[in-house]
Amino acid sequence: MNYILFDGVVQDNLLPFTFTRPVADIRLGITTIREKWEYFLKQKTSSFTRDYLAEKFPIVARGENILINASVLPDKDLAEQVISLKEGMALVHGDLMIAMSVHAEDIEKMDDVEHEVVEVNREIRQLQHVWEIFSMNNNTIKDDFLRLTAGRKSRPLSKTNFVQGDVSDIFVEDGAQVEFAFLNANDGPIYIGKDAVIMEGAKIRGPFALCAHATVKMDAKIYGGTTIGPYCKVGGEISNSVIFGYSNKGHDGFLGNSVLGEWCNLGADTNVSNLKNTYDSVKLWSYVSGHFENTGEQFCGLMMGDHSKTGINTMFNTGTVVGVNANIFGDGYQRNFIPSFSWGGKPGLTHYNLPKAFKVAEAVFARRGKLFDEMEKKILTHIYEMTYDKRR
Repeated sequence: MNYILFDGVVQDNLLPFTFTRPVADIRLGITTIREKWEYFLKQKTSSFTRDYLAEKFPIVARGENILINASVLPDKDLAEQVISLKEGMALVHGDLMIAMSVHAEDIEKMDDVEHEVVEVNREIRQLQHVWEIFSMNNNTIKDDFLRLTAGRKSRPLSKTNFVQGDVSDIFVEDGAQVEFAFLNANDGPIYIGKDAVIMEGAKIRGPFALCAHATVKMDAKIYGGTTIGPYCKVGGEISNSVIFGYSNKGHDGFLGNSVLGEWCNLGADTNVSNLKNTYDSVKLWSYVSGHFENTGEQFCGLMMGDHSKTGINTMFNTGTVVGVNANIFGDGYQRNFIPSFSWGGKPGLTHYNLPKAFKVAEAVFARRGKLFDEMEKKILTHIYEMTYDKRR
């Protein structure tokens, strides 16, 4: 069977991260949602996503297909129910469409196709809001750790490290380097990916995931529920946060209950508030309503889209949303909502010139051995145009 992950109605709730990727490619826990589904389905998937993302994330459709809601987190039992779907059947949980069998010619109008309904009568985990990326991360790291390490043996952990808890809850992939670090697995596992580096003096509490080729710098302090995606470099203090990949928080400064996309860079001593002085629940900008909406979370920091960057000593207030490719700098607390392609800070924002943005992206990609090509330019140009009015 051919499996396609579709974005569904929550796609706009997950902006700014879904400006630049399908829902399936959001990192939650150790892996992306797509990687979780592909593990259980035992085959590759494609995406049914926004038109302007289709060149980078093309749909692969065959005669008969199973469309799967990419916001639903799979487990073994749910995946088996999806695999067992026959032609004309759909798997639902109340009003939530989990998966459906669809002919290739009906994919575009999938909501109008009638199905024989199979009801799932148990709890389903679904990602519906951006703050759930960090609030669900603690338990998702634990689930992913069990799945990824089952039946496997960790590389030996150097005796120079200081370990608290059961060493079996620390898994080291091939090529990883960990020396003179403090690793506490009492509250959850610690996963150290292929060719990752944890430098001396770093202090880490699980659950924690350091993905392939990522680096934790000297004397970093990292608390549980944190994922550092592939090729990231982090330092300073981080708590219950997710960084998707290829992003840097390389210096001192606090990041808590936050999510950063790819290709972001936080300047030295960038600090994020994650708790209001009044201890009230935090409101966050909603791209759907165009207003600040109550998250119900007491702790909530920064949501930053791909390619955005800060100058040194930048300060973000509790519950701040930064769009794609913003360049933020200057003293004082920044605004709680900074549109995509904004340039400036508290005194005022202007448009980030596209050619200048492309030049920076080309340099950043080159540092990671990547090519910033015409496809990437087209995606960012589309986002620049569709968010133009928000910068006025």
